Amino acid sequence: MREAAMQTTTRTETIERTQRPWGWYETVSEVAGNKIKRIGVLPGQQLSLQKHHQRSEHWVVVQGCARVTLGEREFELPLGGHCDIAVGQVHRLANTSTEPVEIVEVQFGAYLGEDDIVRLQDDYGRP
Repeated sequence: MREAAMQTTTRTETIERTQRPWGWYETVSEVAGNKIKRIGVLPGQQLSLQKHHQRSEHWVVVQGCARVTLGEREFELPLGGHCDIAVGQVHRLANTSTEPVEIVEVQFGAYLGEDDIVRLQDDYGRP
């Protein structure tokens, strides 16, 4: 039986960090149909209460403990915890702790632009 050849390649990319009033995000990968981001939320901060018309999301907590709003539900999402956000579902990510919170977000949809955000409430006065 012949073994399949194994090959490792090295890929070097520059990942830009975009600062926001609540923390930052980095787009790690983007291809047709999905985008992967790392999102950091500073202690005591939160993203806008929002929804998206064209994408769903999957969140995994990789540092700290996040406070999540999904529709009418609010709950703590600990390290390693994950949740799914449906297209059109109202949601928010918050950090009510004194330590940084970081998640990995995987977006799915035909359109993944930053302008597909409908803000329902925002602590920073953004439209």
